Amino acid sequence: MTRAASFPLQISLASPEHTTRLAEAVAPLLDAGDVLLLSGPIGVGKSHFARALIRWRMRRTGEVEDVPSPTFTLVQTYTLSDGEIWHADLYRLSDPDEVEELGLSAAFEDAICVVEWPDRLPAPPDTALTIAFEPDDTADARRLVLSGSAAWAERLSGILEASA
Repeated sequence: MTRAASFPLQISLASPEHTTRLAEAVAPLLDAGDVLLLSGPIGVGKSHFARALIRWRMRRTGEVEDVPSPTFTLVQTYTLSDGEIWHADLYRLSDPDEVEELGLSAAFEDAICVVEWPDRLPAPPDTALTIAFEPDDTADARRLVLSGSAAWAERLSGILEASA
C-alpha cells in the first residue's frame, strides 16, 4: 500500500520539461470540482504548468485546440468530452467582486479549475490544491511547494513519491 505524502511538500524541478512532466502526471488525477491554485512571481512557470496539464487532458480525449494563456482574457474555458476545464489568470483583477463576474465560483463546483494568482480570490475553496512556484538556483530550475488536504496527499502520493 502506498503511504500518502505529507503536506506541505517541496519538489525541485530542474527544467521546464520537468514542469511539463509533473503537470502531465497530475492531469489524469483530476475530476470535476477540483481546483488547483498556482501562485508565484511572474515568469516562474505557472502558465507553463497549466497549459501542459490542459494539453494532456485534450490529447486524452482526442481533442485539439490552441491553449493560450488567459493573461488578457482572464479566463479560458475548454469543453472536453470528459468535462470542462477553466484556466484563470487573475493577475489583472483589482476587486474581489470581479471574480464573481467571471463565474469562477460556480465553476469551482463542476469544472476542473486552474487558477493563477489565487491571492485575488475573495475566498479560495478549502478543498483546493495549492502549488507555490519559486525560482531556484539556476535559470530554469524551480521549487514547488504543494499544500492541501489529506485527501490531496492521498491522491497525489504515487506521483509525489516518484518526484521526491
